[in-house]
Amino acid sequence: MSDKSSAIKPQKEYTLKVGDKPLTVRTGMLADQANATVLCQIGDTVSMSNCTLSKKPRDGVDFLPLQVVYQEKFYASGKIAGSRYRKREGRPADSYVLLGRVIDRGLRPMFPKHLRNDIQVFCTVMSYDMENEHAIASANAANLAVAISDCPAEGPLGTVLVGMIDGELVLNPTREQRVVSTLDMFVTASLDRIVMIEAGANQVPEAEILKAIEFGKAAAQEIAKFFAKIQKEIGKPKFELDAPFENSEAKEFLKEWALKTINKAIKDPMEKLARRKIMTDFMDGAAEKLEEKYGPAEGNEELTELYAKASDLMDKVIKGEVRRLILEEGIRMSSRKVDEIRPIGAMVDVLPNVVHGSALFQRGETQGLTTCTLGSPGDKQLVEGMEGEEELRYFHHYNFPPFSVGETSNRLFVGNREIGHGNLAERGLLPVLPSEKDFPYTIRTVTEILESNGSSSMAATCGSTLALMAAGVPISDPVSGIALGMISDEKNDKYIILSDLQDEEDFGGDMDFKVTGTEKGVTAIQMDIKIKGMPDHVFEEALERARTGRLEILKTMLASIPEARKEMSPKAPRIETIVINPDDIRLVIGKGGETIQKITGELGVDIDIEDSGLVFVTAPDGDTMAKATEWIQGIVAKPEVDKVYDCKVVRIIDGVGAIVEFLKGKDAMIHISELQWKRTENVEDIVKVGDEIQAKCVEYNAADGKTRMSLKQMKEKPEGYVERPSRPPNRSGGGRPPRR
Repeated sequence: MSDKSSAIKPQKEYTLKVGDKPLTVRTGMLADQANATVLCQIGDTVSMSNCTLSKKPRDGVDFLPLQVVYQEKFYASGKIAGSRYRKREGRPADSYVLLGRVIDRGLRPMFPKHLRNDIQVFCTVMSYDMENEHAIASANAANLAVAISDCPAEGPLGTVLVGMIDGELVLNPTREQRVVSTLDMFVTASLDRIVMIEAGANQVPEAEILKAIEFGKAAAQEIAKFFAKIQKEIGKPKFELDAPFENSEAKEFLKEWALKTINKAIKDPMEKLARRKIMTDFMDGAAEKLEEKYGPAEGNEELTELYAKASDLMDKVIKGEVRRLILEEGIRMSSRKVDEIRPIGAMVDVLPNVVHGSALFQRGETQGLTTCTLGSPGDKQLVEGMEGEEELRYFHHYNFPPFSVGETSNRLFVGNREIGHGNLAERGLLPVLPSEKDFPYTIRTVTEILESNGSSSMAATCGSTLALMAAGVPISDPVSGIALGMISDEKNDKYIILSDLQDEEDFGGDMDFKVTGTEKGVTAIQMDIKIKGMPDHVFEEALERARTGRLEILKTMLASIPEARKEMSPKAPRIETIVINPDDIRLVIGKGGETIQKITGELGVDIDIEDSGLVFVTAPDGDTMAKATEWIQGIVAKPEVDKVYDCKVVRIIDGVGAIVEFLKGKDAMIHISELQWKRTENVEDIVKVGDEIQAKCVEYNAADGKTRMSLKQMKEKPEGYVERPSRPPNRSGGGRPPRR
C-alpha cells in the first residue's frame, strides 16, 4: 500500500507570545490556490484567512473593490445549529458582518488608492474554544495573508483587543472578561502608526481612552514586527501596479477653467445639492472642455484615454481646492471654521403617541427621525451563532433610503453600511440603558435618515437618546455624538481636525472619526482613515474636540426634553414583575401549558417566565394587569389556615361533600359535616355546582397540597351544640371488601 501522505504539503509555523499567550501562525499546507492563506491560533481558537486578487482591474469603478467576508462555522464550537429543516450556515449574522468591517477598515488604507483589481479576503473561524476571541485570530490571519500575498499593500499590520477591568488595562481579554470590561477596543497598527480603532466603552474618560490607545498600539506593533519578519522570509513579490493616470497640463487647464467658480461654491453658504450640481456639471463637462483645447480624439489613443479620465481629473481639482482652503486658509464648506458645528435642531413627539417615543434630530442638512418601541421580554431578539444562543434586549435599526441624498436606487434592502451605522448608535447607547430588573422592557429604536449631508450615524445616536427619553425609558445619562474629519499635509506634518464632517470634506478628507458619549465619558468610537496611519498627537486633539462638540450638541438636545419622562405613553404596554418560587413555575404553566394559555387567552396579556422564578406580565392597561397579576399570585399562593377565601363549587360528591375551586385553580374539599352545624343529609340542599361562596380554610397539607374548607366555621357555634361522636373506621379499610 503506497504512502500518500506526501501529497499534503508541509507548512511553516511561527509563534509570538502576545501578553501571556502564544499567537501561532501557519501557512503553506492549506488552500494553496489562493494568493495567500494563513491560519492563526490563540489557545484552541483557530481562524483561517485567504487573500485572493483578480487578474485584471474591474472596469467602471472609482473605488478600491476590497471585500472582507467573515464566516462563522457552527462546527468550530462543536455545535449543530439551525432549525430542524435547515442546518447549513446562512448569511452571516450582523455581528460577523461588523467584524468583517473592522478588518476591512484596517486593511483598506494600506492599498494604493488607484488599485481597481477585486480583492477578496475570507476569514473563516475553524475552531473556537469559547475563551480566546476568534476576532483577534481572524484579523491577524488576514493581516498576514495580505502581507505575504502579491497584493501591493503596505504594512504589515497587527491587531489586538484592549479591555479595562477594575481600572486596569487588559490585553486580548477572554470572552468572559469582555462581559465585565468597561472598555472593548480593537486597535490595528502598522509598524509606524495606528490605522484603525473600534471601541465600545462604559462612559470612560478621554484620558483613559488615550492610555488604552497607546497600550493597544504598542502590542499591535509587536505583532506587526513579527509579521514583517515572516513577510521578509516567505512573502511573495508584490506585483507592480501601473501609475495612476495623470496629465498635469490638462489638469492645469481644467483648474484654470473651473477654479474660480469652485472656490466660490465652497465658500458661499449653499445647500448640498446646489453645490453638488456645480461640481457635477464641471465633472460632466470636463471632457468637452478638453476637446475644445486638444480637438477630436478619433484615432488618437492618448486623447481617447484623456477624455475618458477627464471627470477624474476634474474631481482631483475640486478635492484639491477643498483641501487647500482648509490647510492654507482654514476655510471649509460654507466658510465654516474648522471647529464650527452646523445649526442643530431637536424636537420630540413628532408622531402620535401610538408610537411610544419619537424624535427628530437635525444637524445642518442631516436629518434623522428616530422612534422608540417598547415590548415585552418575549419580544427579545434571539440570535444564534457558534457561541450559542443570545437574547438581545435592545437593538437599533438604521435605514438609509436613496431619497435622503436626492437619488434613486434599486437596492432597497439593508446593506453592510446600514448594519454598521446602526450598530455604532446602538453601542453608544447600551451603557446608559436601565437594567432589565429596573426596566423589564424589550427596547427597539429605529432611525430613518430622511436627509443626509455627513454623519448620519451620529444623528441616529442623538435621535435615539431623545426618542428613549420621550418614551419614558429611564436612561442614566443622555448620549450625543459627533463625527470629526481631518485634512493632512504629511510632508509638512500638518494635520487639521474638522468638527462635524460634511460632504466633500468626507469624500476628499483623510479621516472619519466618530465619537459618542455623555458628560462623564466616551461610550463608542469608530475611526476610518484614508492615509496609512494616524500620528499619536492627533488622537488627543481629536478626542478633546469630540468632547467639546458633543457637549455643545447635548445642550440643544436637552432643551427639547431635559430628562426622561416619568410616565410612558398610554399606548405603551405595561409590565409588572412577580417573583415566585421556581418550584411553582409548573403551576403557572399548567399541564401542557393549559393554565398560562388560559390566562393569556382570556385577558390578552403576555407572560414570560424565567427559570429563576421571575414572571414578567405585559398588559395593555392597568385593569387587565391587575387581573393577570391577581390570577398568577393566586395560583402560586399557599392556603393559610383560618383565612377566608372566595370559592366556586365545581363538583358535588353525594353523601361526601363538595369540591370547590379557589385561588385561581386550587381545589379544596368541603366535607358534608362542614357545610352547617346541624346534620346535613343532602349536599345540594346547601350548595350547588356553580355557586360562588366564601369558605374558611381549616386544614392545609403542604406535602400533598390537599386543603379542607368549612362553611359552618364561618359562623358561631350554636348555643347548646353537642359534638357528635366520630364514625368508627371501616373494618375493611376504606370500604374495599377484604381479599379472600
